[in-house]
Parts: sequence; C-alpha cells; structure tokens
Amino acid sequence: MQILIVLLLAAVWAGAMWLGFWYVFPVLFPATLIVAGAAALGVYYLNACRTLAPSALDGPSPVASPDVAYRNYLLAQVWRDWWTISRTVVPQVYRIASGIVVRLTRTLLGGPWGFFAFPIWLALCAGIVAAAVPAAAFVLALTVLYGVVAAAGLAAWLACVLVLAAVERIFMAYGRILQTCPHPFCYERIGLPEYECPGCGARHKRLAPGAAGAFRHVCRCGARLPTTVPLGRFRLAAYCPHCGGRLPERIGRVRVEPLPFVGGPAAGKTTFMFLGIRALHARARSVQGRLAFVEQRHAQAYAGAIREFRRGGRPAKTGPELPLATMVDVDLPGRARRILYLFDPAGEHYTGATEVESLRYLDHGEALLFVVDPFALPQVRRALTQDERDLVDQAAASSEEDPADTLQRVLNDLRSRPDQGRQKRVAVIVTKADLLVRTEIGRCLGHDGDVRAWLGGVGLGNTVRTLDQVAGQVRYFASGLATEPADVADLLGWASGLAPAGPSGGDHPLTAGDAQEVPGTAPLRAPWPVRGRGSARVPAGYQAGRWAVLCGLSVLTVAAVTGAVVAAAERFPF
Repeated sequence: MQILIVLLLAAVWAGAMWLGFWYVFPVLFPATLIVAGAAALGVYYLNACRTLAPSALDGPSPVASPDVAYRNYLLAQVWRDWWTISRTVVPQVYRIASGIVVRLTRTLLGGPWGFFAFPIWLALCAGIVAAAVPAAAFVLALTVLYGVVAAAGLAAWLACVLVLAAVERIFMAYGRILQTCPHPFCYERIGLPEYECPGCGARHKRLAPGAAGAFRHVCRCGARLPTTVPLGRFRLAAYCPHCGGRLPERIGRVRVEPLPFVGGPAAGKTTFMFLGIRALHARARSVQGRLAFVEQRHAQAYAGAIREFRRGGRPAKTGPELPLATMVDVDLPGRARRILYLFDPAGEHYTGATEVESLRYLDHGEALLFVVDPFALPQVRRALTQDERDLVDQAAASSEEDPADTLQRVLNDLRSRPDQGRQKRVAVIVTKADLLVRTEIGRCLGHDGDVRAWLGGVGLGNTVRTLDQVAGQVRYFASGLATEPADVADLLGWASGLAPAGPSGGDHPLTAGDAQEVPGTAPLRAPWPVRGRGSARVPAGYQAGRWAVLCGLSVLTVAAVTGAVVAAAERFPF
C-alpha cells in the first residue's frame, strides 16, 4: 500500500512538474520578466523625476553653491545627477527584488506543497532575476543618453565660446581697444578686468566665454552676467586685476588713450590740462556730444581750477605723489569715443632718471604732450631784460629745469619699450604764450605763429630734430590763458585720436556758454540690471539640461514599455 501511495505521489509530482514546466513556466516566466522589468523601469523613472525635476539647490542631487560663478552643467553636474540616480535606484531595486524572492520562497516552498509549486516558484524568481538584464540594458542606454546629451551640448557650447571669443577679439582689434590701469604704483596693461556682480558684489576674474558659460555666467547669488563687451559686459563695474582699483565706466567698449603731460616743475602742465578739458567739453557740447569725469574728485578739482582762472589766478602746485590719471570719458557723434587718461605728475618726477622710471604709464601710450616753459630755456632767460624778468616773475612761477633735459630723460626711458619708444603723435606746447609775446624774444612768435621755428631759434633745434625721428607726427602749439578753446580742442582732439587737427576740427564754433559749462560725472552707460533665479535655485542652464535629460528619459521609457507590450502581444496572442 505504501508503495502504491509513493508511486501515486510520484506520478502526481511528475504530472505537476510536466504541467508546470510545459505550460505554466513558459507563460509565467516571460510575464514575470516583463512585469519585473517594467517595475524596475518605473522605479528608475520615478527617482529620475525626483532628482531632475526640482529646481532647489538642496534637492536629491544637491548643487554646491560656487565661490563666484557656476560652471557649465554639462561639465560636471550632469554626471553627478546620473550617479545620484544610479546609486539610489540600484540598491532600491535590489532590496525590492530580494524581498519578493524571499517572500515567494517562504510562501511557495515553505510547506509540502513546495514539491508541486516548484515550477511556479522557479518561473517567478527566474523572471525577477532575469529582469536584471533588461534593467541593465536600460541603465546602459540611459548612460549613452547622458553621453549624447552632454556631447551635443558641449559641442554647441564650444562653438558658441569660440564664436563669441572671436567676435570680441575682432571688436577689440577693430576699435583698437586699449585697457590700462590709471592708479598710482600700478599703471599695468589689462587684458581682462575684474567685474563686480551688481547683485552681491562678488568679483568675477574670468567673465568671458568659457567653462562658466558662453553667453552668460551665473553668479553665486543667481544674477546672470554678460560674458563679452558686445553683450553688455561694459555695463558692469570693472576693477584692475593687478591692484583692485576701480576702472572707468565703458572700459573695454572704447579705447583708453593715455595722454602724459611731460614737463619740468612749474612748466604749466596742470593749467594746460584744465584748459584742454574745458576746450574738449565745449567742443563736445557744440556737436551734441558728451564729456564727463569718471571721478567726482576730478570734477571738483576742475571746477576749482576754473574758478581760479576766472579770478585771474592759477591752479595750485601738483603734489609730489604719483598721479592718479584724471579720467575723462568723451563721446562725440560718429565713432569719436575715448576714455582719456590725463597724467599730470609733479614736474619733479621728470628731474631724474629714477623718477621717470616710476611713471610706468609711459609704457602704454602712443601720444605725448611735451609742455615747454619758454622761460626755462637758458637762451630765453639770457635774452630777457630786467623789466621783462620782473613781469614774468610777477605773473607766474618759472621752471628751473631745461626742457631739453626733461625730454631726453623721458625718451631714454621710452627706449626700453619693444617699439624703442616710437610715438604716433607728439604735441609740443609752449605755455605762457600770453607773457611770452610781451617780451622782445617772444614777440616774433605772436607775429607769424611758427612755434617750431621759434624753438629751433632759442636752442631747442636738437630737440626738434629728435622728435621728428621718434614720432610719426609732431605738432607745435603756443598756449596761454587767452588761447581760443577751439584751437586747444583741435590739438587735444588730434593728440587723443578723437578728431583731426586743422581747419576741419573747427567747423563747429564754440559759444561762450559752451566754454563756461562745467562737466559733471554723469554715467555714459546704463548699469546692468540684476536678473536671475535667486541664490536658492539652480541656474536656468542647469534646469534646462536636467529637463533635456528627463525628456530623453521619458522617450526612452515610453519606447521600452511599447517594446515590451509589443513583445508580450506577439508572445501571447489573444
């Protein structure tokens, strides 16, 4: 009897195995495989949405706040997001799958019926385990998707970076844009200034197309800043990267033109500089242009000097410290735009070779204003009568430095430049002409106005010939307090490259109102507005990159589900 029972049970078991492996397993295994794979795909997709959809910095894949500016999303953060999703999904899917396998094993194989339920258990567990293969293929496809998105985005980013950099270089070359520092003990040439974020004040040292973005950099506060001058970078506050000093507005958009005033003590450099500013301002007003000081203190100094001129006095003597350039922003109709750095050091800085070497702004300019005190020339001094000496002494202080020596020291220093100190334009200004023409030796200067010939006749012949050799163009000018502003404006316009000298420069007559108006410090550009997503949210570029990946993942998910449904329909036709 027992043998019959055993044989019966064996037959029943064999039948159950035959039915299970022949009919149940072929259906249950692929169904389990599809369901388990779809479940793993769903878990991955849900975690991807939780990771990629939020815009907060402290989301599932946190974005660290940078020291200054965010880097391009595709350079690093895209792979951090991928790793965050992967390291979250894989353990989660493994825990779910292993828990289901354990529960199935306990339920189906935990009793005597386990001998008969083995095909069902095997189909379910094998389907769950085998689902790892399509899941791994999906992860691999997603990794390829990340790579494709990153490669396409980086290719577009690199193309934009190269194009924008080329455009800015062409713009700088076409406009002959020169950027230098006007501050004492620096005077360095500047390739790229530091720019200040108008939102938080952070200094951006490399605000140019690059790793932080092609068109815009996103500051740590969320403000979006332009990367090139044509895009508006000149509207940000700029600082010298060498000394940290503030630079003029519109730096990088218009050429900086250093104009050094060279001359000995009491030669009249400061007086002529103020006369030149007055003349240029009058010329700008007469042609509906603009002239403004960059620094308020320079506007105040100019206003004080003009008051002194009106009372018949002269400006105070320049201090012994190295000069901060008097910065004047000039904008005339057409393409006549310049930021003028007017360097007016004390004459003592030209009395020795060591002192001249400290004037490093001489290394950058292509124009020079050589101010000659005629009463410092030995031959003129000897020619003065006693009455003429008394007249000169009462009217103005005279320099004790021979102008020829002053110029020679400057030229010796300039020869250390790569171009051997060549200058495009040199203006030689004989100051105190209103006094000079009242002396016998200077009376001829008032008759024919040939300043060059007069200088050659009073002992500066060698100096005149030297200037002809080191300069492309040399112009001579006699200046006094009563000199016509239009003539001074023509000379300064020529020296600074704003306009040609000569009759064409005087086509616009200057009225009394033009010459009396005092320029202010009104800005010549609108400040950059603070715009962005705020410091608590990821930059728009990060969000766009995440959404692009999420869209690709959605397409991939739909394609995988559709493929699974089609495969199931083919396997189990109804």
